Amino acid sequence: MSAKWNNSAAAATRTSIIPAVIVEPPAEGNGHALHAPVLVLNTSYEPINVCAARRAIVLVLKGVAMTEEENGHFLHAARLAIRVPSVIRLLEYRRIPHQTRALSRKNILLRDRNTCQYCCELLPSGELTLDHVIPRSRGGASTWENLVACCHPCNRRKGNHFPMEAGMKLMREPRAFNLHTSRHIMRLIGRSDDKWRKYLFY
Repeated sequence: MSAKWNNSAAAATRTSIIPAVIVEPPAEGNGHALHAPVLVLNTSYEPINVCAARRAIVLVLKGVAMTEEENGHFLHAARLAIRVPSVIRLLEYRRIPHQTRALSRKNILLRDRNTCQYCCELLPSGELTLDHVIPRSRGGASTWENLVACCHPCNRRKGNHFPMEAGMKLMREPRAFNLHTSRHIMRLIGRSDDKWRKYLFY
């Protein structure tokens, strides 16, 4: 009975701590600290993902992961202060499928690095749309190989045409996310954080 009560009390404590930490602003007043990118490693130290600091803190507090590197910031809650992680490592090995990312607008923009694939302009997400290289009205499917990031002017110019018909050319052939693509994106995101380098084999 005592063990059961202790387990329930521990679970309640974890549940109460996590929201308290997440909603508190950082002591430095940096409102972006919870959105800072954190590198996620498998138990084997293999880099497998990038998540926001907010998510990383939850994983650490739940005992799913441990902090390997910190970014120098603190988050303060009513009862404790937590160092914001820069790199975390999962405590149980996760088998990662060959294709790990869902087909979505967010992931297409991530793959194409927020760059219009026709005019090569780097833009904020809100100023980009998705273009079907082969238009849907002409048999084009919504797949990794047929969707690209596109600015609104290029999207209007291309309209219901193939790129060649509109006198336009793609920067690169669109491909599905794979391990190489994911690692490359991790390296691009991690350039501003020296603590990531040893895990990404610079």
